[in-house]
Amino acid sequence: MTTLLELREKIKIFMGKYDIYIIPLMKFLLAMIAFAMINGNVGFMERAKNPSISLILALMCSFLPVNLIAVFGGILILAHAYALSLEFFALAFVIILLMVLLFFRTSPQYGYLLVLTPIAFVLKVPYVVPLAMGLVGTPAAAIPVACGTVIFYLLHYMKMNTTMLSGTETESMKQKITYLIDNVVRNREMILMAVAFALTLLIVYVVRRMSIDYAWSIAIGVGAVAELVVLLIGSMIFSVSLKLLGVLAGCVVSAGLAILLQLTVFSMDYSRTEYVQFEDDEYYYYVKAVPKLTIAVPEKRVKKISSQRKQSTAKKRTPSTRRPVDHARGTAHNHVEHREHAHR
Repeated sequence: MTTLLELREKIKIFMGKYDIYIIPLMKFLLAMIAFAMINGNVGFMERAKNPSISLILALMCSFLPVNLIAVFGGILILAHAYALSLEFFALAFVIILLMVLLFFRTSPQYGYLLVLTPIAFVLKVPYVVPLAMGLVGTPAAAIPVACGTVIFYLLHYMKMNTTMLSGTETESMKQKITYLIDNVVRNREMILMAVAFALTLLIVYVVRRMSIDYAWSIAIGVGAVAELVVLLIGSMIFSVSLKLLGVLAGCVVSAGLAILLQLTVFSMDYSRTEYVQFEDDEYYYYVKAVPKLTIAVPEKRVKKISSQRKQSTAKKRTPSTRRPVDHARGTAHNHVEHREHAHR
């Protein structure tokens, strides 16, 4: 615990000194990962798949607001969808446009969730996103989490149905669009995941805001159980085949990651809780004050020794090498000079 607190304080100090360099670097890495994920799964347009395009876009995103990572990612998805199928491009354009309008209207401060949620799905830890955002975010974060879930399933459908979407069949465009709506927009697994994540985020947010001891720890446990229960019940209601062991392991791992987040971000010392009461002209206040766990990072002091000081110290320590004066020889020499002067 002490090690984590020391590490947290060191990271705060380091970020405070070099945030002007770290933040652009983090946005660059996030953009590169997102664009590489898109090109690796649905890279149907060769020009858009070129790594130099992703590099240029990532460099631009490192100096622009983080929301533009999601915007450029949406444009990249549409480019690949256009190369795959005109009908799927039209459907994807409508879906992405509606999500962008909804997102910028309700929760523009959570643009990074549109990128992190699909990445969490690829890394097999999507259940940690609603738990973490319920701890550090607000209910408005449920919208970008749900939109990020839709984006992942949109990419997954493109990847799994490449042959069908790119095939030239005799069906009309209207029939193809109807088929895509039934299989993409009405995807029961996608809807179940989006609803489960939104409900989990709201439950975690409500519990961790309660005035009880260990609210964050309780919120993590309740959120993980609620997420598991909603997914299992929803899978039975909507006839969605979910891997029970995979869902259970994902919830357990996500709860562990959320606990790690709590220890590094929000550590409280409930043993020193204080209750304060005071009043003014209109209200009487009952205040519960819980101190945070903090630790002082020891400062390393480096004592510099200049070269001049080293030389002076060396001179003091070195024994004298001067030859002793021969006083007898010096006295005789003076007598000789005195005699020569008297003779003259």
